[in-house]
Amino acid sequence: MTKSPLPLTIGDLSQFTRHLSRQLSDAAPSHLTLMNMLARAGGYQNHQHLRSSTAAGVRLAQSAVPSEQTNATDQRLIERTLAQFDDAGRLRQWPSRRAVQTLALFVLWSRIPAATAISEKDINTRLNGMHSFEDPATIRRTMISCGLLQRERDGSNYQRREQAPPQEALALISRLRPRWAAPVSVR
Repeated sequence: MTKSPLPLTIGDLSQFTRHLSRQLSDAAPSHLTLMNMLARAGGYQNHQHLRSSTAAGVRLAQSAVPSEQTNATDQRLIERTLAQFDDAGRLRQWPSRRAVQTLALFVLWSRIPAATAISEKDINTRLNGMHSFEDPATIRRTMISCGLLQRERDGSNYQRREQAPPQEALALISRLRPRWAAPVSVR
């Protein structure tokens, strides 16, 4: 028998935790431990991650471009990565955090045409148009190591590896799309 998801919205996690703690009585962990457990059950690292993600979601919702948001998306990561792009939707600098790098690479990946063999010179030209720090080799190599791009053994041709982007990448792409002059290709 299949189960259908049952959504649960909690107005105040702290109050919910207190009620749950009373029901557990002596077996209850501390208030903060229980809040962290509930946050992890909701897909977050801990209570602080839940708080910062919720606050970032509110800030992103106040911006001009709406995005489809679910509880599974890390709004703080989207906000941090969005800050790495300029008004034209170009990556300003190479991000220091790996999670931000990967999310930014998905944005660049989405702008590479699907099922098309591209020479190294052409892929460098395309990548240079998508960032402003003029280091296409770092981007190209990292895209290959992340499995977003593949190349021939001799380095003659590159091709985008098709895959479903994570929810955070889709939300970020939808926010950046209005900034781009060229059309975007996303599966």
